[in-house]
Amino acid sequence: MLKHVFLTGSPGVGKTTLVQKVCESMVSGGVSVQGFYTEELRERGKRVGFDVVTLTGERGALSRVGNKALAGRCEYRVGQYVVDLSSFENLVLPLFQNIGVGGSVFVIDEIGKMELFSQEFIRAVRQTLDSSTCSILGTIPVPKGKPLGLVEEIRARKDVKVFMVTKENRDAVTDQIVSALKECLK
Repeated sequence: MLKHVFLTGSPGVGKTTLVQKVCESMVSGGVSVQGFYTEELRERGKRVGFDVVTLTGERGALSRVGNKALAGRCEYRVGQYVVDLSSFENLVLPLFQNIGVGGSVFVIDEIGKMELFSQEFIRAVRQTLDSSTCSILGTIPVPKGKPLGLVEEIRARKDVKVFMVTKENRDAVTDQIVSALKECLK
């Protein structure tokens, strides 16, 4: 039985925008939606990092380009970005404790390299995947380089439908995602 919906696709293809559109549609249909998405942070047109934003509007740092402020602490890096693990965990982990009862959607955008430095996050995602309290609308990266354990687990699950988002299909696929998610909530 279908329980969760995940979007995958190249970086910058519009997965987060799609997640936000689907959330709007679900909320206007009376469905409770919680969770978080990841947003690029730009300065003078250049990407300088990523923030995590909860669906209630709280915001925290996920990563910054070669962040000096984080130097000296244990460094988690993805390319040029330094991951602020404590900021991420302090904002995101409490969301998992307050997941609504049945018939709700929990947004996890995204389960990627930066987020997977957190063992607590991995544990919380696994528990949520196996719980019967909600359906996840999430995003995962396309396979590239060394496989990411949790991402491959999600991809292989029988109760997960994965949509490949491309520039060509991203506008047309919204309704299919909403339908799949409604199916999960039945």
